[in-house]
Amino acid sequence: MRRLRRTSTLRAMTRETRLTPENFVYPLFVCPGEGVRKPVGSMPGVFNLSVDEIVREAKETHALGIPAVILFGLPERKDEAATGAWEDNGIVQRAARAIKKEVPELLVVADVCLCEYMSHGHCGIVKPAAPQSLGAAVANPPVAGTEYEIVNDATLELLARTSVSLARAGVDIIAPSDMMDGRVAEIRKGLDTAGFENTPILAYAAKFASAFYGPFREAADSAPQFGDRRSYQMDGANLREALREIALDVEEGADMIMVKPAMPYLDVIAAARERFDLPLAAYQVSGEYAMIEAAARNNWIDRDRVMMESLTSIRRAGASIILTYFAKDAAKMLA
Repeated sequence: MRRLRRTSTLRAMTRETRLTPENFVYPLFVCPGEGVRKPVGSMPGVFNLSVDEIVREAKETHALGIPAVILFGLPERKDEAATGAWEDNGIVQRAARAIKKEVPELLVVADVCLCEYMSHGHCGIVKPAAPQSLGAAVANPPVAGTEYEIVNDATLELLARTSVSLARAGVDIIAPSDMMDGRVAEIRKGLDTAGFENTPILAYAAKFASAFYGPFREAADSAPQFGDRRSYQMDGANLREALREIALDVEEGADMIMVKPAMPYLDVIAAARERFDLPLAAYQVSGEYAMIEAAARNNWIDRDRVMMESLTSIRRAGASIILTYFAKDAAKMLA
């Protein structure tokens, strides 16, 4: 077996799993202001960027052969109806228009979730667990320490409204990450009704309630103000449930599916690849990125080798699309 491992050329020729920049989607965090490039403390090399800086990043990303970016927004204000997510002049909408004007060939994916825009930090409308009208629940959301519930169907309306607003702004791919039941069908209906039949949906189909999201919540200012998200994001112990979740999103009209996080759930990626024929994405999330960066800064690992090994493992498991904060650095290495 060692004959084909003898030289780098032989190893390259017989390699089974190949990475290219076309496998990557680069996440970007857009914030208000001009000339803003604010470092995210827990994610070295990642920044909150104003629209003008986002355009600069988009140009560099495209020049490296990376086909797409995914946008997350930090709005000027938050409320209990996630207004900043669906208003036509929202922060992501402005960034999308600016990118499509300057780099029209670059695909713009928009994360569709309400947590960054809700004052309480949850991914949907919140009401107390005790009976209460929906209007009262929006006007008087629960406080820390009280029992609460995420209102599923009312949240779907806001997700669909957000998706249509983003499509109008020029977003190429809608990516709902909220994990509300029925959201793909509602978004598909909303897009079709508004004339965006050709806008595809990349569904975060199996999104687990993971501790690996911690640094992202700093970057997106989206930590819940009370409770957690385990009543709507998935239990990390459940593989069969993940496949049921994916099957439902496919049935509702998803064009692409995603598993998140990536490396702790390589078995889920592999099982999804075996069962489903749709394009499959995986998100190498903030905690995965931060651990590699932190260990490398302590000289405990070889950063570049671990970066490439981690990305190759996700690709080998079956994901053809990888959302990763390493996208630009990995593309440079592959070049």
